[in-house]
Amino acid sequence: MTASDDHSHLTALRGRPWFAANEVLAFVLELLAIGCLAWWGFTVVDGWAASLLLGLGTPAAAVVLWALFAAPRARVRLPLAGVLAVKAVVLGGGAAAVHGTGHPVAAAVLAVVLVVNTGLAEYFRGRV
Repeated sequence: MTASDDHSHLTALRGRPWFAANEVLAFVLELLAIGCLAWWGFTVVDGWAASLLLGLGTPAAAVVLWALFAAPRARVRLPLAGVLAVKAVVLGGGAAAVHGTGHPVAAAVLAVVLVVNTGLAEYFRGRV
């Protein structure tokens, strides 16, 4: 990616504030999902070794999965259905992790926000 590519992307966002705001929210939600997976991993089992393995391994696996298939510059280009499936696994896993830590209402709210944000993001990107 060149500097002019970055500049043209920023110029495209300038006239579309809802798109830009939704993209920022999408990034924050992605980070939140990774954090929720770590939180779940560190708290779901007893024993420091298992907690460490799940607390670091689960979010690491999600990051690798995202980077390979769902990121804007993913290594493997999947059709939209495949990208949405990966997003459902990672982002839905984050919501499920919140539920698994004993917060079902927060998990439901997070799941709704994730679905609405992802739907809007794909609509704004023109892929839907």
